[in-house]
Amino acid sequence: MSRELEPLVQIFDALGAENDPQDPTNLAPVTRHRRSKLRGRLQDPHGQSCYGQEQKLRVGVPIEYNLAELDDPIRSVWRETLIALASEGHSVIPVSLPTTKVSLPAYYILAPAEASSNLAKYDGVRFGNPASGWPKQPEDVLFATTRGIGMGDEVRRRILLGSFTLSASAIDNYFIKAQRIRRLVQQDFDRVFSHPNILLKDDTKLEASSIEDGVDILLTPTAPSLPPRLEDLSTKTAVDSYQDDVFTVPASLAGLPAMSIPATKIKVAGQNDDQLRHIGLQIIAQYGEEQRIFQAARILENLETGLD
Repeated sequence: MSRELEPLVQIFDALGAENDPQDPTNLAPVTRHRRSKLRGRLQDPHGQSCYGQEQKLRVGVPIEYNLAELDDPIRSVWRETLIALASEGHSVIPVSLPTTKVSLPAYYILAPAEASSNLAKYDGVRFGNPASGWPKQPEDVLFATTRGIGMGDEVRRRILLGSFTLSASAIDNYFIKAQRIRRLVQQDFDRVFSHPNILLKDDTKLEASSIEDGVDILLTPTAPSLPPRLEDLSTKTAVDSYQDDVFTVPASLAGLPAMSIPATKIKVAGQNDDQLRHIGLQIIAQYGEEQRIFQAARILENLETGLD
């Protein structure tokens, strides 16, 4: 979205400054109040915010993300960055997110279901241009013809998969179970972060002190493998592409803020820019803690590894 961090921060602040009642994805006033209440507690006795670069972070490292299939250059960048953070005085803490292993299939049940529901209106009657020359055959169906012409292979694939998982015969075995997994993923994240999820309705949890062993952020690779070469794309299936999302899907399932920072912004010794430009590191924070992500990104941009 941006080559530099600060323009991204400015855009985020402008878009999220006030509640927009016409935007159903916008934070409601009551949630904004709860977030302000939490941020009021995240200050030192002198009233200084805990989001400054001088503040030391508790950085969580999910052990489930250290896959055997993780490409060596990505593992190296991840490891050296964690070592450098520790040398700067930040705490690096291993954490466990056990539901990560099933989050990918759950996501690719829920996401196509949402796509199928949202795109159903593009049928050539309510929205979308009807297929020209329809019907060519008496048995032609307007909906299928319009979507077949106006949408690409991946979109059609997701509509078909979503329609199946939402069908009466499959919804219990697929969609409902995926929703349960989604809740487990959320609980995994809530358990490891140092501050409560502001969406929780129990105000006593918001007033409670921070989780003693919790972390401020999670730092993971953005993808388990390097981007494929053009000549490899012809043999790459849709499932292969889905597997590249294994590290980003859990945060999406849990509805948490996350950002990928290019490894070129982190001065990793022993790696040249040509290697680093293909690698990203992902920062994940608790719900409503976007400023924590920006704080971590600034720290990473000013980080220099000391290894030769």
